[in-house]
Amino acid sequence: MSKKMNRPNNRGKIRLNRFLAMAGIASRRTCDQYIQEGRVKVNGQVVTTLGTRVDPRKDVVEFDNERVYPIKYFIYILMNKPPRTVTTVKDEKGRKTVIDVLGIPERLFPVGRLDYNTTGALLITNDGELTYYLTHPRFEVKKVYRVLLNKMIRPIDLHRFQTGIELDGVMTAPCRAEELRRIDNRSYLEVELHEGRNRQIRRMFSKLGYEVEELHRIEFAGLRVSDMKPGEWRELTPEEIKRLKRLVAQQREKIDQQWEADPSK
Repeated sequence: MSKKMNRPNNRGKIRLNRFLAMAGIASRRTCDQYIQEGRVKVNGQVVTTLGTRVDPRKDVVEFDNERVYPIKYFIYILMNKPPRTVTTVKDEKGRKTVIDVLGIPERLFPVGRLDYNTTGALLITNDGELTYYLTHPRFEVKKVYRVLLNKMIRPIDLHRFQTGIELDGVMTAPCRAEELRRIDNRSYLEVELHEGRNRQIRRMFSKLGYEVEELHRIEFAGLRVSDMKPGEWRELTPEEIKRLKRLVAQQREKIDQQWEADPSK
């Protein structure tokens, strides 16, 4: 007679990073950093092991010695990020953050990042679960930028965006680059990406011998800021939230399966 294997009972339990994301602390990946830094306790004990599971109904979870609970009401804000601001909650150098621009008391955080001088569409929320999926490298969320170069671009270089450009030894995914017009012998383009490497637009053009003078993201995950002034923000409409969650749902199961198979990815 075969014996049943004794398996831990994880019914009702979820990953600790997911619990923290549901509590509006940050995205899952950022919460993993907090866990490793020893800032999270479960039932009074510091936990630094990634993949730890907790029971939201029974376990007491603390972040920076303050008990946290899953948020029941989520806030979703679209901002046209102004220049000379950083997309973090706090800045060690004392620079103005997008949260400073927002100026509301709720604990919110930006979804992904835009460079200090880059402007445009930025989603700000307390929905850590949604943030996790929108910033996951395998999600391939659509981002559209307007780019002003320091000179005119050659047609052959436009074509290279379609085939990929090598950055750090790895080719970028094919993307769309179109010259819209010329301003004083400088090319003004629209570029559409479906990946999000660090400073990717600027680095791709630099690789081809161009300098980006202005960079503005007009669309992120279907959200556009075409009619919004720099620094202006608004809450998403119910329909926009539904579309965003449908978009996330299309990839959620696949990404979760990949995470279970290899948490390092």
